[in-house]
Amino acid sequence: MSTPSWLTVTRGDAPLLVSLPHTGIDLAEFEPRLASRWLGQRDCDWWIDKLYDFADGLGATVVHTAISRTVIDVNRDPSGASLYPGQATTGLCPTETFDGDPLYRAGEEPGPEEIDRRRKAYFEPYHAALKTELDRLRMLHPNVVLYDCHSIRSVIPRLFDGTLPVFNLGTNDGRSADPALQGKVAQIMAESGQPQVVNGRFKGGWITRHYGEPANGVHALQMELSNRGYMREPIGPVGPENWPVPYDAEFAAPMRATLTKILGTALSWARGQ
Repeated sequence: MSTPSWLTVTRGDAPLLVSLPHTGIDLAEFEPRLASRWLGQRDCDWWIDKLYDFADGLGATVVHTAISRTVIDVNRDPSGASLYPGQATTGLCPTETFDGDPLYRAGEEPGPEEIDRRRKAYFEPYHAALKTELDRLRMLHPNVVLYDCHSIRSVIPRLFDGTLPVFNLGTNDGRSADPALQGKVAQIMAESGQPQVVNGRFKGGWITRHYGEPANGVHALQMELSNRGYMREPIGPVGPENWPVPYDAEFAAPMRATLTKILGTALSWARGQ
């Protein structure tokens, strides 16, 4: 089966798979039905693909979708069930932004049949690629690290109280990765001097929870970064005039150095097991 144009798979042979599920801004054919293009793209994990563009140089396999999470969120339960029951979140095909703004013009929201079509068109190919690459890497290595890359604005009252820590490591409360690996990554986060937490508000989405099986040699980590850690983020409400801010490689350099250390350590850990 040919790879869709919006899906990029860069193959490496190291025991590390890097997933980029939320950096896409392609709204496909659905843009005319949205309240605005800017709202449809606002909740993108901005510039995460640039921040981690060193990963393939480590020999990692990188799987990336250019499709916006507004079209379909490949890090949600495909059944539509909430990953955070009782807490505000967005769904498989979101109809509102993180802040609660309607994404669609009135009456233009996707119904069940359309959601199913989007699942088949965009969700399933992304996960088929993840599974194919994990299976391939497991044939080469007894242990593989799946590292799922994310970022979010630092202050979103609808989703969490106060200001989010800069580093948010999720392992589904310790179920998706070996405790030793979690501990090594947590230590690097702490040594960065930035606010950090393990299994706080963000414990890992569908990718982490679905694929993380330490007993079978797959150790899944979700890293949710607060945007202020690598962007000149305006704290508080944002508008088209100030969001997103351009990527600034110099400003992002300290964060990139820490992430390089994290991925390198995860790689060394996997090779040593």
